[in-house]
Amino acid sequence: MSAIETTDRLFYRDLGEAAAARLLRGALAGAEDGELFLEYAESEAISLDDGRIRSASFDTSRGFGLRAVAGEAAGYAHGGEISEAALARAAATVRAVAAGHSGGTGLAAAPRATNARLYDPANPLPALDFPAKTALLAEIDAYARARDPRVTQVMASLSGTWQAVQILRADGGKVADLRPLVRLNVTLVVEQGGRRESGSHGLGGRHGYERVTSPECWKAAVEEALRQALLNLDAIPAPAGEMEVVLGPGWPGILLHEAIGHGLEGDFNRKKTSAFAGLLGTRIAAPGVTVVDDGTLPDRRGSLTVDDEGTPSGRTTLIEDGILVGFLQDRQNARLMGVPATGNGRRQSHAHAPMPRMTNTVMLGGQHHPEEILRSVKRGIYGVNFGGGQVDITSGKFVFSMSEAYLVEDGKIGAPVKGAMLIGNGPEALTRVSMIGNDMALDPGIGTCGKQGQGVPVGVGQPTLKMTGLTIGGTAV
Repeated sequence: MSAIETTDRLFYRDLGEAAAARLLRGALAGAEDGELFLEYAESEAISLDDGRIRSASFDTSRGFGLRAVAGEAAGYAHGGEISEAALARAAATVRAVAAGHSGGTGLAAAPRATNARLYDPANPLPALDFPAKTALLAEIDAYARARDPRVTQVMASLSGTWQAVQILRADGGKVADLRPLVRLNVTLVVEQGGRRESGSHGLGGRHGYERVTSPECWKAAVEEALRQALLNLDAIPAPAGEMEVVLGPGWPGILLHEAIGHGLEGDFNRKKTSAFAGLLGTRIAAPGVTVVDDGTLPDRRGSLTVDDEGTPSGRTTLIEDGILVGFLQDRQNARLMGVPATGNGRRQSHAHAPMPRMTNTVMLGGQHHPEEILRSVKRGIYGVNFGGGQVDITSGKFVFSMSEAYLVEDGKIGAPVKGAMLIGNGPEALTRVSMIGNDMALDPGIGTCGKQGQGVPVGVGQPTLKMTGLTIGGTAV
């Protein structure tokens, strides 16, 4: 059964499709754009802590979001009841945004159609029953404790969602998407000599549970979490000051996502609140730095067959050889800026209006071998894994904690350090990239991005990078 057929059966029980089309046309009369977004979602999450199931949840949601766009204004209404009466009330609300609007040229052209399929549309949740899922978490707990007697606490979680969406336009266009998403997370606490440290690892993507619940996958997650935890037992306080920094491949791309990516979203640049506003066509990064946002990578956490406005996802080059060449666009900001939409109009659910968001944001690889990059460092920090961070979009200033980092002296990796904070400015940091590795890697499938109260799944990636003259916050030496 196709995505259209599946979603037709989900949404047109209490709402006739002809009635939905009629009400949508009335709601968008005089507007320049808009859509009816229909959503059905199932989600579950099970967590284990210290050998006991601490929480287990299952939820279903169903609803619609109706939007009318006129110039820079947008009217949005949503409801959890998909019926003709509920949609009629929403239509009466959103059509007010077009009242008195002038300068419109009629409804914007519909997104192009696509037959692409980037992931298996099957619902992953029924693949394992609840006893099998809890047994898996218990097995993870037992395996981790058997691996090392210093393990004092095991936390493991398994979560999954299945989202079915259909997007209708006033011209009669209709697109649908069926989106699976799963994730496994393992966190271990170890203790030695009165010192307690932790390590964690997760993996996931837009696929079934079998990719994360096979023994080779969950055992690898336990081993990685244990490696990080034991490493931290020997970590020394991080030095502070300005020094060379090498970032590892994969998950450290979260720095690129936060410090650079948000500043390249269309709404911030149209409103000139981004540090990159007005810099299109100019050099903002070192030669060799190329950054793309690619929502077409099969099975990846941030990928989408179509975005939440019905635009097919794409591969958008943002920075090419150090030159700023593009922004991430939803339909409204693209029209106002006179450029094509890039398939980056995303929303958390039917209760949220779409806006420009990243999908999988990646810096492409270069020519240097990672060992060559490390050998070039006289004194610095090698950051392999990142924790949390904060970014100011307007100024570009950021602060990120490194959850796994090492001293590097005379080209050799030394002692692990803890408490290392990477401090800098996004636009300036890109100009300080001096070497780019040939080992580009994607993250394991764990990213969630927040913006204006909305969270969406995303991916990141990068090769090993050397950056000069960055500030490390730690313990002064």
